[in-house]
Amino acid sequence: MSTIPDTFIAPPCHDKIEVLYQDDHLVLINKPSGLLSLSGKNPQNIDSVHHRLVQRFPGCTLVHRLDFGTSGLMVVARNKAINAALCHQFSQRTVTKVYSALLCGHLDNDEGVIDAAIAKDPALFPLMSICALNGKPARSRYRVIERFYHTLENKRLLPLTRVALTPETGRTHQLRIHCRELGHPILGCDLYGGRLLPGTEQTPRLMLHASELDFVHPITDAWINARHASPF
Repeated sequence: MSTIPDTFIAPPCHDKIEVLYQDDHLVLINKPSGLLSLSGKNPQNIDSVHHRLVQRFPGCTLVHRLDFGTSGLMVVARNKAINAALCHQFSQRTVTKVYSALLCGHLDNDEGVIDAAIAKDPALFPLMSICALNGKPARSRYRVIERFYHTLENKRLLPLTRVALTPETGRTHQLRIHCRELGHPILGCDLYGGRLLPGTEQTPRLMLHASELDFVHPITDAWINARHASPF
């Protein structure tokens, strides 16, 4: 099965990375939407979180990534030992991540769980797919914060739901494909239906923000409870 080549070229990102906390071991940042986490193979995609930070913090490495369109909290290790210790926490699922998102439409339930295995399909790259047979287990929780209507330029009302999303696993595109599976894609999600409703086509960004990140500092053993309010 042939792989579809990655032809994506990231537009320039003029927003700065906000450093929220730093010490000799790690850096906590707020990533802007529209910036790659890691530089791509294409030299036109050199700009990224890692590319920018390594100039300021030599030797730093990413512990986890956020999608290009997702903004919010990321923890970056300043050396290999810290990276290994933090990666262990992620793999053991002792790290808690909560995302803020705007979903298309009004959800019926105030909270719930999406349990749907996710698989890579080289023929559909970069799309992921729901596949009970070949997929890896994936589970996300959602909680409704508010249901409201956004008034469009033509006075039409666009129903939206603000939710808190908690991924219990860390699959690629997990929250985006799970919300689509729920029948309410994330507003602005070009890959999974978040620009299909009338009035959503020109949404300026993916409405997904990593707003909470809880982990243990590998050196001090202190709980780090990072918070960054959603910009939308």
